[in-house]
Amino acid sequence: MTTAVASSELPSSASHPVPPQLAPALAPRLRALRCLDDFEQAARRHLPRPVFGYMAMAVENRATYRGNRASFDDFGFVTRVLNDVSRRTTATTLFGHEYGAPFGIAPLGLSALSAYRGDLVLARAAARANVPMIMSGSSLIRLEEVAREQPGAWFQAYLPGDVANITALVERVGKAGFQTLVLTVDTPVTPNPENFARDGFSSPLRPSLRLAWEGLSHPRWLFGTFLKTIARHGMPHFENNYARRGAPILSKSVTRDFADRGHLNWEHFALVRTLWPGRIVVKGILHRDDARRARELGADGLIVSNHGGRQLDGAVAPLRVLPGIVAACPDIPVMMDSGIRRGTDVLKALALGAKCVFVGRPFGYAAAVGGEPGVLHAIGLLQQEVSRNMAMLGITSLDQLDAQTHLYSYR
Repeated sequence: MTTAVASSELPSSASHPVPPQLAPALAPRLRALRCLDDFEQAARRHLPRPVFGYMAMAVENRATYRGNRASFDDFGFVTRVLNDVSRRTTATTLFGHEYGAPFGIAPLGLSALSAYRGDLVLARAAARANVPMIMSGSSLIRLEEVAREQPGAWFQAYLPGDVANITALVERVGKAGFQTLVLTVDTPVTPNPENFARDGFSSPLRPSLRLAWEGLSHPRWLFGTFLKTIARHGMPHFENNYARRGAPILSKSVTRDFADRGHLNWEHFALVRTLWPGRIVVKGILHRDDARRARELGADGLIVSNHGGRQLDGAVAPLRVLPGIVAACPDIPVMMDSGIRRGTDVLKALALGAKCVFVGRPFGYAAAVGGEPGVLHAIGLLQQEVSRNMAMLGITSLDQLDAQTHLYSYR
């Protein structure tokens, strides 16, 4: 489904990228949300503090998180005028598929804890809006279920720590029907847990009076997500870190099995390349030499990312290193995540060479507060911003974007 719209056809509410006959009617509380940042505030009110804290967490002093947003201020737009922009398209082609917008849904761990059947909600919304969606390996719904719902979804894996478990996981993902495997490579150790602890989050969650109060004081989440999940599907478990089932999300005694990844190296990537017949995208690249190495060993695409500020505080913003990585790997798609919140952010990243960008937290917040209609609303808002800003720039298709023509660097 390609989205090619005339400016007169864009609804003033900018609600949905899907045809009106397919778009569900928006609840009043969703109509009040007019940009991606609005979903964060709504989710903060809706979710218990530990659950919201997991989604919103940025490591240590949050310098990386702030730096991701600040990097977009390094560039201003240079507009071109008196071009006919009455008919324009936000479509982009990636790995031979034409998507309706140049952005997708980044992998979101524990989505089914913040939204009822969260991974399925995100997959369905992505399919209806025709945008890419990456399922997280740290998810609470079996990957096979998501593959059945959305065969075009990508699967993101954190590699286990030994060859036997790596092999078993890769084989499981392939049998489920996924065509694109996303390897996240920027997590050799777990991040500093201090901000999780401040919010009362642990993995698994430990039953306590504080946790019980958080649930009782957020009844819409308690009854509409957590208890509904247990009643219909049983206690959620970590389902996809390994080929086997992992720990439950709530336990006073069970410890989640975090794989020791400190010893993983490029030989393990080469092993996965021999095992996996489909596309491999490497996520978590910030250095051009790593980008070249991944490409030489068979990566089909790259996602420049610092994990949204959740791993190393002070890591460089992906936007700042994006042009160098695009130049180092001109023959494969280079994508980006971390810090995208506005249509202007999307267009700046595309002008600097990204083929597509991925957005994480805001779509997770949208699923939490509004389910599938909420995610569609968030996608629609961002897509309409992209389309509107294309008109302001004087372009009608994304391939007309050019950093030399449309961007001014303040640095």
